[in-house]
Amino acid sequence: MMQRIGRAALTQDNAIRVSVADFVAATPSMLHLRDGEVVLYRRSRSLLYQCRFKLADGTWHRVSTRKASVEHAVAVACDLYDEARYRQRLGLAHRAHTFAQIAAITAAELRRKIDAATGKTSYHDYLSCIERYFVPYFLDKRIEQLTNTDIAEFEAWRDRQMRRKPKASTLNNFAAAWNRIVDTAVQQGYISERVPVPKLTTRGEKSKPRPAFTAEEVEQMLAFMEVWQTQGRLEVEREIRPLLRDYIEILLYTGMRHGTEAMGLCWNNIEWHTHKDVRYLRIWVDGKTGGRWLIAKHKAVDVLQRLHARQADIKHMHFDELLTQRAYPEFCVRGHNMHPEGASNDRFPQSCQGQAAQS
Repeated sequence: MMQRIGRAALTQDNAIRVSVADFVAATPSMLHLRDGEVVLYRRSRSLLYQCRFKLADGTWHRVSTRKASVEHAVAVACDLYDEARYRQRLGLAHRAHTFAQIAAITAAELRRKIDAATGKTSYHDYLSCIERYFVPYFLDKRIEQLTNTDIAEFEAWRDRQMRRKPKASTLNNFAAAWNRIVDTAVQQGYISERVPVPKLTTRGEKSKPRPAFTAEEVEQMLAFMEVWQTQGRLEVEREIRPLLRDYIEILLYTGMRHGTEAMGLCWNNIEWHTHKDVRYLRIWVDGKTGGRWLIAKHKAVDVLQRLHARQADIKHMHFDELLTQRAYPEFCVRGHNMHPEGASNDRFPQSCQGQAAQS
């Protein structure tokens, strides 16, 4: 009898041990660390632990530990918290950003202003500095960790890439683009204003002005283009050559800058202006140095009349009526087959460049 009872008790004890061994160890769904300032948790549909931690300014930040093991997740969460608090004491953002990330934000803002026509012409130069030089060189570096040695090495590398010693104006563009990146980092909270970021040098040789045409050279060029404009063989040549002649004469008789000022000239930017009983053409241009009024030479009237006569959408109007109403925002420098909006900024420069090279 006693033996049967003993065997039954032994069998029951073994069964209990087996069932306990079959239990899976429970893992916590939420842990509070560092006096509650670090919270480790796991979402219901994820195997990886997330953490959120509280900084000295009272804000909470969330980040993934990328760990499925609670032991490893605890270590990562504490390391992230310690690093964030340390960076905050130094006046840095709680999460480090690479130079390329900050530069991308700066470039996007410059493009937004260019597209909205609220940016300066120099913004294109800033974009070139950022994308062709800054980003390829600094890329994954941290802007707050850069030293004067890093800047000196960059400037030597940049000069080798350019294959020349940049002039003072070019150095000013680089410095302005650099300052915009630093300003973006401060505005976004990636670095503090107290963080010393090295500056680029702006000392360089002054640019030399391009030599001016002599009166004899101007007369020779005008005489040549009057004949040259009629010698086009292809349709595009017969359209572009007269347009190129008008473009050059507009520059000559007004003194406006080629490029942004001349290519952005619209009919509603031109008006008659009377001074001491003499009527002049007054032209509003906007470019490198901002907006300004120009007084054109009398010969500019003939050039504008030729442009007006070749543009099908406005040639039915009298020339004086066109200038008096100032209600037509179409580009002046365009051909009769070119769309009023965008032709002068697209097809015309490339076509003229090719025609000028041939001549």
